[in-house]
Amino acid sequence: MKLSIVATLYRSAQHIAEFHQRVSDAARDVAGDDYEVVLVNDGSPDDSLARAIALTEVDARVVVVDLSRNFGHHKAMMTGLAHTRGELIFLIDSDLEERPDWLLPFSTQLRRDGCDVVYGVQRERKGGIVERWTGSLFYRLMRAMSDVDMPLDMVTARLMTRRYVAALLRHEEREIDIGGLWAITGFDQRPQLVDKSSTSETTYTLRRRFALLVNSVTSFSSAPLVLIFYVGVAISLASFIYLLFVLAMWVATSRPVSGWTSLIVSVWLLGGTIIAFIGVIGLYLSKMFTEVKQRPYTIVKDVHGRN
Repeated sequence: MKLSIVATLYRSAQHIAEFHQRVSDAARDVAGDDYEVVLVNDGSPDDSLARAIALTEVDARVVVVDLSRNFGHHKAMMTGLAHTRGELIFLIDSDLEERPDWLLPFSTQLRRDGCDVVYGVQRERKGGIVERWTGSLFYRLMRAMSDVDMPLDMVTARLMTRRYVAALLRHEEREIDIGGLWAITGFDQRPQLVDKSSTSETTYTLRRRFALLVNSVTSFSSAPLVLIFYVGVAISLASFIYLLFVLAMWVATSRPVSGWTSLIVSVWLLGGTIIAFIGVIGLYLSKMFTEVKQRPYTIVKDVHGRN
């Protein structure tokens, strides 16, 4: 099979019909009739599943992978990639903010450059000022705090070769940050500037973005643990210098230095620092706890539309 198209479904009922039509038109321009559309239902609470299954009855190229519950966008995408059969795989969101016809220029660049991945990068971030600022800040903090050279402002949409996807699926961690996995898998990856539309309010709230940043950093970097060491050294050095100051004042004035306020502030500062450090170590321990259990990161309840 020449081409597989993968998209996840979550509150996607209003977009499914148009998405199917537009992505099918783009697929025929690239691969003729030799393609499939893999839709992963990530426990959507609306009737996305029913509408997707209805598509399998009128289009034999549509495959619906129904997960047993909501596992999250990144895990659903990895599950969809695992169910593909094409030599080229086009991953895209189904909400139509990413245009299905990007497949054509992506495939042109893939053939021209002989690369393994062509991914979209936003020319200008969409949404309000808070959404643009937090989205831009996420990528910059991720690059600064981790060992992953993640491209700035990239989108979900990407065209990949079979060998790249096979290598990507070799990652078996349970706490998935797919953006980091895309980067560390390697191969020849090329960007293409795109203009993303804004058809709905983002589901990535400030809280979810922060949680994603924490997961990304603890998944791909030991920098917080190294930072703990250096901050501990700095606090110890400052304490030693302050001790020398206190002793010098005692010798100079022949009486001990008093100062209840400074003592309490020092205790609170040191106590808060210790608690924060224990929390950082706890994040890494919780990640180890999750990985050691080796639970599947998704469970497929049923597959519709494929014999």
